Amino acid sequence: MNAMRKISTERKIAVVTGAGSGIGRAVAVALTGAGWSVVLAGRRTETLADTAGAARAAHTAGGDVLCVRTDVSRPEDVDALFAEVRERYGRLDLLFNNAGTFGPGGTPLEELPYSAWRKVVDTNLTGTFLCAQAAFRMMKEQDPQGGRIINNGSVSAYAPRPDSVAYTATKHGMTGLTKSLSLDGRPYRIACGQIDIGNAATDMTERMRRGVPQANGESAIEPVMDVADVAKTVLHMAELPLEANVLFTTVLATGMPLIGRG
Repeated sequence: MNAMRKISTERKIAVVTGAGSGIGRAVAVALTGAGWSVVLAGRRTETLADTAGAARAAHTAGGDVLCVRTDVSRPEDVDALFAEVRERYGRLDLLFNNAGTFGPGGTPLEELPYSAWRKVVDTNLTGTFLCAQAAFRMMKEQDPQGGRIINNGSVSAYAPRPDSVAYTATKHGMTGLTKSLSLDGRPYRIACGQIDIGNAATDMTERMRRGVPQANGESAIEPVMDVADVAKTVLHMAELPLEANVLFTTVLATGMPLIGRG
C-alpha cells in the first residue's frame, strides 16, 4: 500500500464494493453526487477508473473518489482496503456490500462443480462477512463511534430461480448476516440493513431481456428497471440518522414474476 496524505474533510466516507459496474457504479455515482467521499473497491482497475470518471463527470461538485483494487474473497485484500481507508480518511461512515457473482447460470444442482460453488460462496457470503467485519472494527473504534452497513441481498434471498443453488444459498445467508450485524452493532451505533433487488438493468440481468427459465419450466422475457432507482434507495438508506434503520427493503421491476414465481 502506498503511503498517502490523510484527507481532511467533513464529508461522509463510504466504501462501495463491486464498484466497477452495474449497481455498484450507480450507487457510487449517487453517493458522490450527494457529497460523499467514496472508495471504489473491485477486482478490475480499469472498470474502477471508469466508475470514478463517471462519478466526477456527473457530479463535479461531489466528494473525493479513491479506487482500490480488491478481491473481497481474499482476507489480505480486504485488510489492505480498510487500512487504506483509515490512512486516507481516518474514519468510515458507510459500507455498501455489493460485490457478488451469480455463478454458472442454468447448471443443474447435480452438475454444479465444487469450484463454482466455492467461488460464489467465497465472493457473495464470505466476502460480505470480511468487509463487514473490517468496517465494524473501524466503526466501533472511531470517534464519533458508529456507522452504517448496507448489504446487497436479492429477491433470491427468499424466492429462488431454477438452477441457482449457490447464488440462492448465499443470499439466504446474507439475510442471517444482516440480522446478526444489526443486533451486534446496536451497542456501538452501527446500523445494518439489506436491500433486496429484483431485475435492475445491468450486464448481469441482460439475459432477462432475452428470456430466462421460469419455475414452470417455460422461458420468459422479464421486465427490468433503471439501476439509478436502486441507487436512490441506497442513498435514502445511507443518509438516515443512525437512530433510524431500514432493516430490509425490496426494490424490483414492477412486473417481474416474483410473487407467484413458483
